[in-house]
Amino acid sequence: MTLPDVQSEPDVRGIGIDEVGISGLRYPVSIFHAEHGKQDTVASISLSVSLPPEQKGSHLSRFVEVLDEHAGELTPQSIPTVLQRVRDRLDAHSATLAIRFPYFLRRSAPVSRASALIDYACGIDGSIHDDVLDFAISAGVPVTSVCPCSKAISDYGAHNQRGTVTIHAVPTWSDGTDHLWLEDLIEVAEASGSSPVFPLLKRDDERHVTMAAYDHPVFVEDMVRSVADRLRHDPRIVRFSVEAVNDESIHNHAAFARLAWPPSHPETARW
Repeated sequence: MTLPDVQSEPDVRGIGIDEVGISGLRYPVSIFHAEHGKQDTVASISLSVSLPPEQKGSHLSRFVEVLDEHAGELTPQSIPTVLQRVRDRLDAHSATLAIRFPYFLRRSAPVSRASALIDYACGIDGSIHDDVLDFAISAGVPVTSVCPCSKAISDYGAHNQRGTVTIHAVPTWSDGTDHLWLEDLIEVAEASGSSPVFPLLKRDDERHVTMAAYDHPVFVEDMVRSVADRLRHDPRIVRFSVEAVNDESIHNHAAFARLAWPPSHPETARW
């Protein structure tokens, strides 16, 4: 018995669709690691293609088939292959891929050197339209920030909070060894706050971290400017955006700052 291919039937409304696909697919992947070659993790994946106005629907099962063929290792070199394969299998003009995953690094406490793993919310985004490829990596990094205003106006103490610095960066394409790694973005983000966040602290460490943060108060504005100052001259980066968000400890709102580099209309910072 021949089953009907409903998705391939014509649509007469003359309206194309920018993206149609699958999202929220959890899948094991391997992400390249600066020091250890690669790291196995579990990602939430979105795959999509454009749909021409004359076609009724897309064959969603093909997305999973392509992903299963190529999910072993995700690198700047393999992402174009995945996107091209998706586009070919679904006969589309464009294809997009978004991958979100926890990325673990071992961090040592500043005094005791006690170490444990901490996770960062990282991502890989790619798209291909005709022969134009876009590719970006991202890292969301927790930091501690001490309010400069609170410190300046208080007789003693200052309010502090946990914040998140998120960087999206478009790397230059290189066949050499000078790659842009997730660790590079994480290091820059951590340096922008009053203090990094640590997975394990002893009493001596907690004392050190608390006083070090107090000595380096920053606004969200300071954090995004600090990141931009570090990244704007990095030859490995074509463009980037950075956002800092503080979950305020004495207000019932969050504070945020966002910028894109090179400077452009604010909407372009929303990747």
